Amino acid sequence: MIRLPLIPTLIVAAAVAVMIWLGLWQLDRRAQKEAALARYAAAQGQAPIPWPEQVDPRDPPLFRRSGLDCHAVAGWREESGRNLRGEAGWVHIAECRTVEGSANVVVGWSSRPDRPNWRGGQVAGVIGPDRSRTIRLIAGQAPAGLLPARPPSLEDVPNNHLSYAIQWFFFAFTALVIYFLALRRRAR
Repeated sequence: MIRLPLIPTLIVAAAVAVMIWLGLWQLDRRAQKEAALARYAAAQGQAPIPWPEQVDPRDPPLFRRSGLDCHAVAGWREESGRNLRGEAGWVHIAECRTVEGSANVVVGWSSRPDRPNWRGGQVAGVIGPDRSRTIRLIAGQAPAGLLPARPPSLEDVPNNHLSYAIQWFFFAFTALVIYFLALRRRAR
C-alpha cells in the first residue's frame, strides 16, 4: 500500500479542484456567450434605436442600428481596421459632442492615418464595441475622402470557451497523472 504524503497530496488535490472549477466556469461562460451571440444575431434585424447615452457594460446594444447628431468633433483617433471590401487600413474615430453628452463614431476608412476633414452632422449606422466607451457607432456612409468602414460582424466575436474548458480539464488530468507517477516512483 502506498502511503500518501499529506502536504503534497493536499496541494495537488487543491490544484486539481481549482482546474476542474475553472473548466466548469468556462463551460458556463460558453453558454453565456452563445446567448449573447443569439441576441446579437436577432438585433441585426430589429428596428433602429435612439443612440443610448447610458449603457450597461454587461449588456450593450451591440449590432443594433442607431443614429445620432454629431454637433461638433472634440477629437480624433485612428485605429487599424478594414473597409467593406476587407482591405486593411485605418478607421477614423471621431469623439462627437451630442445634445446629451458624447459618443465615439467611426466615420470611415482610409489607407492612410491622415485625419479627415469632417466637422459633424447626422450619422446613421450600426452599434459596435469600443475599448474606451463600451460602444461606438460605425457609420453606414462615409464623408468625402473616406470609404465606409466594415461594420461589426458576429464572426469577430470569439466563443472559444469550450477549448478553454478542455484545456483546464486536461491540465487537471495531467497533474493527477504526474502526481501518481511521482508516488509510484517514490514507492520503489
